[in-house]
Amino acid sequence: MANHPSAAKRHRQSAKRVAINASRKSRLHTFVTQVESAIASGDKAAARTAFAAAQPELQRSANRGVIHRRTASRKLSRLAARIKAL
Repeated sequence: MANHPSAAKRHRQSAKRVAINASRKSRLHTFVTQVESAIASGDKAAARTAFAAAQPELQRSANRGVIHRRTASRKLSRLAARIKAL
C-alpha cells in the first residue's frame, strides 16, 4: 500500500496504464490473427487486405510503447513474407 499521496497517484496511474496497454495489445493480437487466418485459408487477396489493416495498428502500438519497435518490424516482415509466399 502506498504511504504517500504521490505514491498513491503513481499506483493509480500505473493501474490505468496497464489496463489501456492490455486493451491495445488485445486489439493488436486480433488484427494479427485476422492476417494469419487469411494466410492459413490461402486467400492472398484477403490476406493483403487484412495485412493493410494490421500494419498501421502494429506501427501505432510500437509508437505508443505497447510493443518494442523492432518487434513490430519483425512481425510485419514475417507476415509480409508469408503473404508473398502464397
